Amino acid sequence: MKKLTVALIGAGNRGQTYTDLMKNDHFQVVAVAEPIEARREYIRQTHHIPAEMCFNSWEDFVKQPKCADVAIVATQDRMHFEPAMALIRLNYNLLLEKPAAPTAEECLKLAQAAKEQGVKILVCHVLRYSPFFGKLKELIDSGVVGTVLSVHHDECVGNVHQSHSFVRGNWGNSDASSCMILQKSCHDMDILQWLIGSPCKQVQSFGSLSYFVPENAPDGAPDYCIEGCPAAETCYYNAVKLYLEDEKNLWFREAATQLIKPTNEQVAHTLRTTQYGKCVYKCNNNVVDHQVVNLEFENGAVASFNMSAFNQGGRHIRIMGTKGEIFGDMRNNSIDLYRFDTREHQQINPSERSLTDSIVDGHGGGDGGIVSVLYQYMTEGYEGDLLSEIGISVQNHMIAFAAEKSRLENRVVKLSEYGF
Repeated sequence: MKKLTVALIGAGNRGQTYTDLMKNDHFQVVAVAEPIEARREYIRQTHHIPAEMCFNSWEDFVKQPKCADVAIVATQDRMHFEPAMALIRLNYNLLLEKPAAPTAEECLKLAQAAKEQGVKILVCHVLRYSPFFGKLKELIDSGVVGTVLSVHHDECVGNVHQSHSFVRGNWGNSDASSCMILQKSCHDMDILQWLIGSPCKQVQSFGSLSYFVPENAPDGAPDYCIEGCPAAETCYYNAVKLYLEDEKNLWFREAATQLIKPTNEQVAHTLRTTQYGKCVYKCNNNVVDHQVVNLEFENGAVASFNMSAFNQGGRHIRIMGTKGEIFGDMRNNSIDLYRFDTREHQQINPSERSLTDSIVDGHGGGDGGIVSVLYQYMTEGYEGDLLSEIGISVQNHMIAFAAEKSRLENRVVKLSEYGF
């Protein structure tokens, strides 16, 4: 059995997740590039990497000769393109975190460079690899619901997740990351095209940032929650409660402090000095907190997509075909199939695991799934239909770019404007 060697570029949550899953007989992590010492040290110790193969930046790493079969690019959104291009030039195959790049032009350049250089790039549309969406694809392809004509898909971000990642966090400002429909929902644009099995033809989108804005701040609220807020007891987004008092929520605490298993003192310092501690209505966020997209596909199918912060969290999908319909609830790991011929409902459990689609739960098994497919893709070859290689991924990224253009310009946008 061939063991693939791996270099990690960016050791935040996503980089740690993928490499933690690679602690097996198929992979060996041999290098890491990460500017934050605590994260870099975690990877070094976990995978027993020599000190000389630990780098402070991707720029330092790419000065070295090629040292691994695969490089994982798990940097921030606006730091995907440059390291990915540098690694392509060095003939690295890539596992590239989504979005592939924050602009349409850069996405197209990545796909072209990979083609010219002859390297493989797998983009992390991890929902494809979850048992839940895999079962939906299997049902559709079996013909049990006939020809799919309509799909309604909800991405329920979750109100607290929105506050953490898309208001206070790294993805709250599109100038520093990318637009919400790309960074959060290119997963879903990819899923819709994959399930329907036809290229998207045109889109129409509406949405805005309406709630997490300064005018909604409680009277007398300070800039930082830890300074004492008159609404502290009733505010859903009190940073003291979410980060300091909830010691079991390591995802929040580690993301905020950029430390591994931080102490309460370190968390408190972060809440006094960084945006993670700011009043959720007084941050520098500008991405939408709700958005809808209508999609028309070349085969005549249509879909409606609804992304909103104002819910518990999870994904729900209704697939309507000429012979029946499917309703899936990913949070509850359940699928209901209704057939027109029998007029009966069948309950389908996509897997034995009770996992949600959240980062904490590994995207319903999708994180482990993509790591497994990565090994097959890079070694003996992969012949299934889960693959989200760079060419397919970029085509589906364009749906997100078109949707954002539609939202901003208040018009229907054809995918032909992007060359598709």
